[in-house]
Amino acid sequence: MKQQRPATARSVSDGLKLHRHAVRSPGRVHTVITLRPGTRARFSTNRFHETWHVLSDDHGARLLARLLWGLAYQARPHTVVLIDRPFLCPNPFDADPADPIVLVPGWCTPFDDHVARHLKNRLPLSKPVGTVRWHTFGLDRTPDPATREAWWDGYRRHQEGGRVSRQSGLLVLAPRTPDEARAWALHAAGLDTANGYGSDYAYLGPWDHGYDGEIQIFRRFQPMVSVANQARAQVLSRGNAPTDPESLRFAVWREAESVRGDAHLSIREWRDRGYELGRDAAAMLAHADVTTLGELADLGVVETYRRLHAARVPGLTLDMLWAMEAALTYRDRRSVSAARRRELLAELGDLPAPAPERRRAPRSPRRNTRRVRVPAAR
Repeated sequence: MKQQRPATARSVSDGLKLHRHAVRSPGRVHTVITLRPGTRARFSTNRFHETWHVLSDDHGARLLARLLWGLAYQARPHTVVLIDRPFLCPNPFDADPADPIVLVPGWCTPFDDHVARHLKNRLPLSKPVGTVRWHTFGLDRTPDPATREAWWDGYRRHQEGGRVSRQSGLLVLAPRTPDEARAWALHAAGLDTANGYGSDYAYLGPWDHGYDGEIQIFRRFQPMVSVANQARAQVLSRGNAPTDPESLRFAVWREAESVRGDAHLSIREWRDRGYELGRDAAAMLAHADVTTLGELADLGVVETYRRLHAARVPGLTLDMLWAMEAALTYRDRRSVSAARRRELLAELGDLPAPAPERRRAPRSPRRNTRRVRVPAAR
């Protein structure tokens, strides 16, 4: 299939050009809308805390918003939107493979297990029968604060009933009404990772002691996927690699910490029916004569950090200070507030920041004087 021009590969503007496929099943023909080859967006899926997640980055969230908003206006009976390979990648936590994602207009397209199974068996779709322009009139105006608030005020009177479920190996997002599809689109369009956490999320569907679905994005989505892939490969290369899926996931999580170089930031770990110091954290904290969580609490995180600094422990950064503070308050280090961080820094006083590790300067790349033929963009 023809690739997009590089200039439009990352476009998420109104009037996206998408491919149209006709998938025949007994008694009906479904129109399946897909992304064009070369589109620069990647998605993944996983299930965590009884919720199905669609995972991506800021760019992926904006594209998903376009697809959902356009579906609210352009849906026809038996029309669905499909996100399949090559736009899927392993999830960024344990590198489990992702499921194809299907957006279904629940108000005009029945989508049962039979239809899902038939569509899954036809994947991948490689021969489109045409293209469509995906118009998203009004989406660019709605994020304006006043317009957005007015839209939500009108929408809150509606009853949500959409669902997010896994059917025959497909992750199905099925808003019940056009308004709900637009609401999901606004949730996705409003996500922003420019915060202290580097991630953002939005729930999908009605509350029923939990949510069926969630969109979650990460600022460093692609690097996280790379780390998870590397960690999984290293775990599976060992002769004693776990065969149970849950044990394998846990092993990959542990290995990913080593790949990132931040395993020492796991201060508190559950082992042998109780919380203990993480193995890598214990090795670092031994330089401060701290061997248990109780000793860390008695000494205090500021004094412990001073001792580590005095011992010139390799790899010590202020992240270790936040991690110790979070461990003693049963939180994640990224949730330590800016105010609390300022308090801890004030207690440290004029202690200089740890010197960065010395690294060999990179060699200047050899200049290639050979003339190469640059292929023309297709």
